[in-house]
Amino acid sequence: MRPGQRVADLGCWPGGWLQVASRAVGPKGRVVGVDLAAIEPPLDDANVVTFVGDLEAPDLSGRILEALGGPANLLLSDAAPKLTGIREADRAREERILEAIEQLLPQLLKPGGDLLLKILEGPEAQVIDRRIRRRFEKAKTVKPKATRKGSTERYLFARSFLGDVAAE
Repeated sequence: MRPGQRVADLGCWPGGWLQVASRAVGPKGRVVGVDLAAIEPPLDDANVVTFVGDLEAPDLSGRILEALGGPANLLLSDAAPKLTGIREADRAREERILEAIEQLLPQLLKPGGDLLLKILEGPEAQVIDRRIRRRFEKAKTVKPKATRKGSTERYLFARSFLGDVAAE
């Protein structure tokens, strides 16, 4: 993140990434976060806008683009489903989140933009991960040292979005 950039945070609750992004992009940058849960208490950073919304809502990309003032330089997503303990149901929910983000990429992220996306391990997620990787010049998997032992979460860090042309 650099000063003046536009950042979209999908699945922004509880707001930690919003705060980091706000400081990184500074007063000339813009950060927009969306989640099913409201950020409470609301952040008072002048360059941050948050709203409650569903990643699968048809009007979501328009709302985000309007609040950002244009396509994002960086798309962040730490979104994860509420886990039920039923593996098939949890994987299906994770797959829906990843598919929604995959659909939003060409609408929200400018060509050359970057992505940091949480992915929970599973066969469905691996298929979507491969599709998303093809839409960027470079991509790698990152597993932070702070990740709990036994956790299936990892992050896909992808650089330089190729735009809609790479969707096939």
